Amino acid sequence: MAHPLDRPIWSMLTGRQAHLAEGDYRALRIDRGYGVFGVAADTGAAAQAALAALVPEQGELWMVEDEPWPLPPGTREVKRAVLAQMVAEGPPPEANPGEPDMIALGDADAADMAALADHARPGPWGPTTHRYGPFFGIRDKGRLLAMAGQRILVPGMAEVSGVSTWEDCRGRGYARALIGHVMRAMVSRGEQPFLHSYADNAGAIALYESLGFRIRREVHVLAVERLARPAA
Repeated sequence: MAHPLDRPIWSMLTGRQAHLAEGDYRALRIDRGYGVFGVAADTGAAAQAALAALVPEQGELWMVEDEPWPLPPGTREVKRAVLAQMVAEGPPPEANPGEPDMIALGDADAADMAALADHARPGPWGPTTHRYGPFFGIRDKGRLLAMAGQRILVPGMAEVSGVSTWEDCRGRGYARALIGHVMRAMVSRGEQPFLHSYADNAGAIALYESLGFRIRREVHVLAVERLARPAA
C-alpha cells in the first residue's frame, strides 16, 4: 500500500481536507483562497485534461508528486523543484524557558500574516491560507515578527508550514521556537509532524534535523500556468 505522503496533495484532498477540494475523481485542486495546490488521479489523458481545466486563467497550479509529473495540456512550466520530505522521529523538542511568548493567530492577523509571507516566501500563500489550521506567531509592540503553522493533513500526520521571519528579525531563534511549539501542538493531538524543504536548502534542513526531523524521501514540485491564447 502506498504511503499517504508519497502523493501528499492527493491524500490531503481525498481525505481529511476533502472539504477544501474543487474538481472530481479525475483531478482536484484546493479552494483557491487557500492556495494553488492541485493533483490528478494519474497521468492518463482524461485525468490530465481535468487537471488542466483547474488551472486558473490568471495564476499558477502547483503539484507535489512522488515522481516528476508531465505538463497538463495547454499549460507551460513555471517551476520545477525537488523537495526533501521530512518526518519527525521521537518526541518534539521541549519548550525553552527563555523562548518568547507565542500567540495563536487568526482572521484578525490575516493582513500581517500575508505581508510576512510575501516577504519571507515560505511557499504559496493565498487570502485564506491562514485558515488551514492553527498558526502561531511572535509579536513585539504590535508587529508580527515571525510565524509558523500547519497546512497539509493526512491520516495521523500534519505538516509544519508557513515558517516565516522578517529579515531584520532573523538569528534570534524565532523559527526554532515556533516550529517546536507547532510540533508540540500536533503531537498533543496525536499527530506526527512532517514538513517539506527545498532539497538544496542545507541550512533549513540542518535546522529541521536538529528538531528531530529526518528525510523520508524526495518529492517533486511542478508549477504550471495556462498558455497564452492567440490574439483574435
